[in-house]
Amino acid sequence: MKAKVRWVDGVKFLGESGSGHAVLMEGPESSGGENLGFRPMEMLLIGVGGCSSYDVVTILKKARQQVTACVAELTAERADAVPAVFEKIHLHFRVSGKELSEKQVEKAVALSAEKYCSATIMLQKGGVQVTHDFEIVEG
Repeated sequence: MKAKVRWVDGVKFLGESGSGHAVLMEGPESSGGENLGFRPMEMLLIGVGGCSSYDVVTILKKARQQVTACVAELTAERADAVPAVFEKIHLHFRVSGKELSEKQVEKAVALSAEKYCSATIMLQKGGVQVTHDFEIVEG
């Protein structure tokens, strides 16, 4: 896997993935940012949500569950000192579908957290407390 990050100007940076996608990242307004792009730590948090959501949906589909939507809401706490690393991350999954099995959803969330989500597991090994819960919405 490869990526490139190029300084644009001020506190703006353009991140380019090896797969050909780009995203604008920017420092906070207090450092001269214009609130035009993601903060790098926001990107990291979104990456955790994307990685885990991919696992949950994929596992549920393999279990022949009729998933119609999956939304992961993430909250994170950071250290008050520099570096302001993540100390805690919580993922709340809202999984929608038709006649979803609570047991299957619980299993999918657990498998993502404990076995498949590289981003979550990497952060946990670095000392971040990562927790998960879920709710099921019919429809």
